[in-house]
Amino acid sequence: MEILNTVAALQAHTETWRREGKRIGLVPTMGALHEGHLQLVRAAAQECDVVIASIFVNPTQFNNPEDFRLYPRLPEADAALLAPAGCTALFLPTAADMYPQPSVLRFDFGPLEHVMEGAHRPGHFNGVATVVSKLFHLGRPHRVYFGQKDFQQVAIVRQLIADLSFDLELVAFPTVREADGLAMSSRNRRLDAAARAVAPRLYQALQLAQKLVLSGQASVDEVRTAACASLSSAPGLELEYLELVDAQTLQPLQQWQLGRSVAVCVAAHLGGVRLIDNVVVTQP
Repeated sequence: MEILNTVAALQAHTETWRREGKRIGLVPTMGALHEGHLQLVRAAAQECDVVIASIFVNPTQFNNPEDFRLYPRLPEADAALLAPAGCTALFLPTAADMYPQPSVLRFDFGPLEHVMEGAHRPGHFNGVATVVSKLFHLGRPHRVYFGQKDFQQVAIVRQLIADLSFDLELVAFPTVREADGLAMSSRNRRLDAAARAVAPRLYQALQLAQKLVLSGQASVDEVRTAACASLSSAPGLELEYLELVDAQTLQPLQQWQLGRSVAVCVAAHLGGVRLIDNVVVTQP
């Protein structure tokens, strides 16, 4: 596996691979890799000739400077995991290389953006769209791989690809979970033992909501209320939002739309760490 530290190095390799007719897969990450990331890399290795994994803690998508400062950075350990998973090249740029001058471009994804993560993290998706666009231009992938845990991000990137006519396919993989149900996340490393013991309650609340949706016996408000109530007794957990939204439009539901998929999305703070999760369910 090659390690590419500059934009110029990535572009040179990309041009060579393209000339050789190789299919390129891209797995964008911010590092502190876990099994969810590695599943994306393995899938890309099976479906593509070349796999680029990027590790870049993107400053423009953090609206909380302390969250940016504390985000785990483990490039050497990450590189050791990527090579056996089938990664061809690790792109490990600096912020100065990715942003040689401050970015003034502004994205607006309309209703997709102005809910949930976008509502609680102003500017977040502008930063995501900016860095992802740069990676698409530099890596010129045929396929790009994301995890479904970041449900709203996947929807935003899908819209970005469509609106800017990027010639690539987005592949979204299901959330990978720990044995107790906690969604794998780089931020989980920051949970202390007490918070880690409470964290699975998020997925339990989502499972409760899923069960109630499938029962067909509860209204949207009743499902939301029950799921929120199940978290109210979780010690140290501060709920930021729990929303039932249309899985395509991401708009909050007021009543059921039969035959449509529903995404139940949650964000909460626990032990100073912000966690998100979701489940998608189709009404019977």
